[in-house]
Amino acid sequence: MSKEVQMSIKMESELRDRFMAAAAATHRPAAQIVRELMRSYLARQNEPNTETLAAIDAVERGEATQHASTDALFRTLGI
Repeated sequence: MSKEVQMSIKMESELRDRFMAAAAATHRPAAQIVRELMRSYLARQNEPNTETLAAIDAVERGEATQHASTDALFRTLGI
C-alpha cells in the first residue's frame, strides 16, 4: 500500500480560486482532480506525439530511410 504525502504548489490566487470553484461545482474534491490530472499526464508521457507517429509511418512506408556507409555517416556527423 502506498503512503500518502502532502504537496504544495505555488500558483496565482485567481487560478486557485477558479479551480476550487470548478471542483466544488462538480462536487469533487480538488485533490482527487489533481491526482487524476497527474496520472493522465504521466500516462501521456509514454505515448508518441504526432510528429513521432508520422515519422514511424514514413519509415514503415520506406519513405524516410537513407542508406549510408559507416564512414559516410561518421563524416556527416563530424566524428
